[in-house]
This record gives sequence, C-alpha cells and structure tokens, in this order.
Amino acid sequence: MTSVREATFELFRAHRMTTMFGNPGSTELPMLAEFPADFTYVLGLHELVVVGMADGYAQASGKATPVNLHTAPGVGNAVGGILNAQANKSPLVITAGQQVRPQIMIEALLTNREATVGPQPYVKWSFEPPRAEDVPGAIARAIHHASLPPKGPAFV
Repeated sequence: MTSVREATFELFRAHRMTTMFGNPGSTELPMLAEFPADFTYVLGLHELVVVGMADGYAQASGKATPVNLHTAPGVGNAVGGILNAQANKSPLVITAGQQVRPQIMIEALLTNREATVGPQPYVKWSFEPPRAEDVPGAIARAIHHASLPPKGPAFV
C-alpha cells in the first residue's frame, strides 16, 4: 500500500515539481525523513523568505513549486510572501503541518485552528483534508488550481 507521503512525492514528481522550499518544524519532519534523492529541499530560516525564494523560482522556471510551512506560526509568518506570490501569479503549492487529530481537540500549541482561513484571500484555493487518505487528492487539486491561468498560490 502506498503511503500518503509516497503518493505526495509521486504527484510532485509527475508534475516535475522536484524542488521544494521550506522551513520545517517537528510536525513536518516525517515528510522529510529519507527525502527522495531526485528531489532538492531548499531550507530557509524564516517562512517569509522561503515563500519569496519559491516565488522567484516559480517565476523563473514556469513550474508549480511546492512550499512546506510549519503549522500555524509558519503560515502567519508567510502571509506577506503569499500576498506577493499572488500578485506575481506564481503557481505555489503551499502545505502546512497540523497537529495529530487528538491534539487538535485540546488545541495544543501549534494547532492550526481554521487552517484554511490563514492564507486567504491570497490563495486561489485552500483546503484541509479531513483524513490522511484525502491528502493526495487535495495536493492534486492544489496543483491544478495553482497552475490554471491566472496562476497563483494554493494551500493544503
């Protein structure tokens, strides 16, 4: 059985999205463990910088570009860059980590409450998959929305 992680990397690979930008936290580390050899991860020290680098890369390459942010604080730090990416019509596929479901109920630190609201209105599409098995479909839709003219960021 293919894992969510494997399915996500396969989607990125199929769309030639093998350069990923991010500033991960502990929530996102499982996604980066044993990172695929055919991918490049561009690490930044702050989410605004990460989105800015991805924005420039997407403009230069013409390709949809994956960006990985660290839960709610990362999304908050990145909003100015997301606004710029929207203005530049850059096709970014932005993902953000989330606490495990039991932690969301108690609103543990770093819980991304109303996760889809944070990046709005600066993204073309924003969705929080309710189940792990919904992640690949959500990523596919985000790639689709980000790549449709006028191009722009999408958020999962």
